[in-house]
Amino acid sequence: MKQTNLASIEPAVVAEAGQTVAELTAARIRERVISGTLSPGSHLSEAALCEELQVSRNTLREVFRLLTKEGVLRHEANRGVFVSTPSISTIMDIFQIRRLIECSALANAHHRHPSVDKMRAAIDAAVQHRQRGEWLEVGSADIAFHAAIVELADSPRLSAFYAQISLELRLVFGLIRDPEYLHAPYVGQNATILAHLEEGAPASAADALEKYLFQAERFILAAYSRAMPG
Repeated sequence: MKQTNLASIEPAVVAEAGQTVAELTAARIRERVISGTLSPGSHLSEAALCEELQVSRNTLREVFRLLTKEGVLRHEANRGVFVSTPSISTIMDIFQIRRLIECSALANAHHRHPSVDKMRAAIDAAVQHRQRGEWLEVGSADIAFHAAIVELADSPRLSAFYAQISLELRLVFGLIRDPEYLHAPYVGQNATILAHLEEGAPASAADALEKYLFQAERFILAAYSRAMPG
């Protein structure tokens, strides 16, 4: 049984006005999932977390309820709480949603939208992390790139919904034990998508993105099938 120590959690999550201790603690654990530090199947020790995060058992149980409702964690009777492991049907659903949201946002985007700069910054970050062999960080930059695509739609509600999808996507990424194998092919493809948009061809960018997402889905499903026992 894999148990993850969270003692290295840094206070990187900024508390919002009116945020409860449980909500802030949930955000801190959620951030560890997004960064790839907590991988699918990791066991979370209630006693260890209470000490490490300096929260009560009641608070931590509320955190577990919040994150279980979101699908980030799962509770198993007589075994404890674990980081969720996405199923094949979940992976397929995530990519279907991504195609619906991202391709539409890109097809209708203006090449001078402020989020284009965020897309460029995410690609630059991915390239820098790739050069240093920091593949988990390359994955985080990839997620930032696609979140910026969604922002092209100028819908805060859509962006908030996509943030949840991104969290589940990181769980999907965590199923692949070789992050270089997972992320290396897509840095250049992100750059190609951005180039189409910057050239004022959003339809071409959307077409390239749709092909990219179908390719990524097939790639991850194949890797998932190989990784699963039996």
